[in-house]
Amino acid sequence: MSATTNVLATPDLAAAAEVITLAQSVVSTGAATLRSNGGPDVNQTLAYDLAHAAAQVATATALLDYGAKGAEEAAITCAFTADMVHDLITRIAGREAVWGLPIAPMKAAHPFLEQFRSPAFVASLATTPGPRHLDGEMEMVADTFRSFAEKVIKPHAEHVHRHNADVPEEIVTGLAEMGAFGLSVPAEYGGFSEGGANEYIGMVVATEELSRGSLGIGGSLITRPEILTRALVKGGTEAQKHEWLPKLAGAEVMPAVAVTEPDYGSDSANVKVTATPAEGVDGRPGYVINGVKTWCTFGARADALSLLARTDPDRSKTHRGLSLFIVPKPRGEGHGFQFTQTDGAVGKVGKMEGRAIDTIGYRGMHSYEVALEDWWVPAENLVGEEDGLGKGFYLQMAGFENGRLQTAARAVGVMQAAYEAALDYAQNRNVFGSLIADYELTQVKLGRMAVLIQAGRQFGYTVARLMADGRGTAEAAMVKAYVCKAAEWVTREAMQIHGGMGYAEEFTVSRLFVDARVLSIFEGADETLCLKVIARRLADGNG
Repeated sequence: MSATTNVLATPDLAAAAEVITLAQSVVSTGAATLRSNGGPDVNQTLAYDLAHAAAQVATATALLDYGAKGAEEAAITCAFTADMVHDLITRIAGREAVWGLPIAPMKAAHPFLEQFRSPAFVASLATTPGPRHLDGEMEMVADTFRSFAEKVIKPHAEHVHRHNADVPEEIVTGLAEMGAFGLSVPAEYGGFSEGGANEYIGMVVATEELSRGSLGIGGSLITRPEILTRALVKGGTEAQKHEWLPKLAGAEVMPAVAVTEPDYGSDSANVKVTATPAEGVDGRPGYVINGVKTWCTFGARADALSLLARTDPDRSKTHRGLSLFIVPKPRGEGHGFQFTQTDGAVGKVGKMEGRAIDTIGYRGMHSYEVALEDWWVPAENLVGEEDGLGKGFYLQMAGFENGRLQTAARAVGVMQAAYEAALDYAQNRNVFGSLIADYELTQVKLGRMAVLIQAGRQFGYTVARLMADGRGTAEAAMVKAYVCKAAEWVTREAMQIHGGMGYAEEFTVSRLFVDARVLSIFEGADETLCLKVIARRLADGNG
C-alpha cells in the first residue's frame, strides 16, 4: 500500500540546475513578450502567471545552495524543482503564443519530472522536512520564540479564535520582555538591531515561530511596530528616532497601521484622508486629520496610528502629495471605540471612531474601520517633519517591503503548524484497517507539504540576506506571492487529512485553514503585487 517501497531516484542537483536554467529561459521569454506587447496593464493574465512562475523559479534557484548541504536537502530541492516545473507547464499549456513560446517548451525537463515528481519520491519525504541550517545564534532565537508560542500563545489561540476575543495582554507584555518589538530597532535607540543579515533573519525566524502558535495573536503582533520602525529609521529626524524608537522597542507604544481606505485598497498612492495645517490650543503648529481608514488592524488596542494622509490638496500629484504621521490615541478594547479630543486644534473638537470588521479568521487583533474628524496631531509627529512632507508614500513602502517578507514567514509558520497537525493525526488515526499515514496518497500529500514549507523557508532566508544588503525589493514581493498561495494548499490538505474532524472547530486545522486565506490579501494583495511590482520589474528587465 505504501509508495515508499518502490525504487527511488537518487537526487541530482546538476540536473535540477539544468532544469531551473531552462525554466528561467521560459520566464525570460515571457517577460520579453510582455514588454513588447504593452506591459502588465495590457496583458494582465500573462503578467500574473509570469509573476508567479518567476517567484517559483526564484525559490528553486535559492534552494540549490540548500540542496548541496546533505542528502535530505538535495531530495527536497529536486522535489521542489519538479513541482515548480509542473506548475510552469500548467501555466503555459494552451497559452504558448501568449507567452511567445513554441509548443512544449519544457519538454526536455520531462525525464527529471518522471524521477522527482513520482509518487514514490514525493512520498519518501512525508516525514523528512529537512533541517533549517540556521547558525547557533538564530537557532537560539527560534527555540526562544517557539517556547513562548507553545507555553503562552497556543493555550489562548483557540479561545480567541472561536470567541473573536482580544489578544491577551500577557502575550503583549511577554513579547516585550523578550525584546520582540525591538528586533529591528537599532541598539543606539534602545533596540537589539546591530545591522547585518541576522537582523532580518532573526525577524523571519521569530515571526515563523510565533505564527506557528497563532497567526492572529502571535505572528502579526510584531509586524506593526516593525513597519513604523522601518519608516522612522529611513526618514525620521533624530529627535523622532530618540522619542519613538525606544517606546516601540519596549511596547510602551503599540502602533496600528492606517493606510488602506474604503475606496483605495492596495492603491495607496490615491488615498483621500487629509491632513491640514492647524494650530493647537497650546500654540504649537500641527495638522487636523479628516477621513476614513479601513482594515486598520489592532486599531483599538493601539496607542498610536501610523497614518498616511494627503498634505497636498493637488490630487494630480498622487503619491508625491502624501505624508506619514504618528497619531497618538487612547487605548480601547473590544469591537468598537469612540474618542473625543478637546485639547487638540484651536476651535475644534476632534473625534475618532472605530468599528471592528468581522472576519472569518485572523482574529484577536481585530481590523477596524476608523473615522477621524478634526483629530489634531502636532507637526513634530510628521515623520521627517518638514523634510518629510510629500515623502510619506516612500516611507510607508519602506516599511511594507519588510512586511512582505514577514508575511511570507507568517505563512511558513502557519504551514508548519498545519503539517505537524496533519502528520500527527495521520499517524494516530485508523481508516479501513490501516493508519492514514500508511496510505500512498496521504504520504504524497505530506511529502509535498514538507517540500513547500522548506522551500518557502529557505527562500525567505535568502530574501532576508538580500534586504540586509539593501536589495531584494522584487524578491520580497515574490516570496510573499508564492508562499502565501502555497499556504492555502497546505492548510487545505492538512484539513482534508483530518476528514470530517478537520471541519470541526475543536481541531486546530480548521483555524489554520481560515487564517491562511488572509495571507494573499493583506500586506499587498496578490494581484497587485504580481502586476504592479513583480511583472513590472520583469517587463523592465530587472527581474
